[in-house]
Amino acid sequence: MKLSEVLVKPIVTEKSNKLSDQSRTYTFKVDRRANKLEVKKAIEDFYGVNVVDVNTIVVPAKTKSKFTKAGFISGRKPAYKKAYIKVAEGETIDLYSNI
Repeated sequence: MKLSEVLVKPIVTEKSNKLSDQSRTYTFKVDRRANKLEVKKAIEDFYGVNVVDVNTIVVPAKTKSKFTKAGFISGRKPAYKKAYIKVAEGETIDLYSNI
């Protein structure tokens, strides 16, 4: 798997911002087929930081439903893989530089 395919996007929520401020842990949405070693290598190459720890979790699919004029519509949100990356002491990842 190419390193450019491993990282899908950073997850920017209140919880992930709190984790990055308190414990230098950043959250990314990654490809389902990627393993921890590939995620670590991709982060180190793209952001130029030393990764201390990588934790991954597969977020299960969720069913969503809503009532509209056309009637009751139900569907599913797809499952995805999330990675928590902890960087070395004194290093940070600037997620807002591309905006």
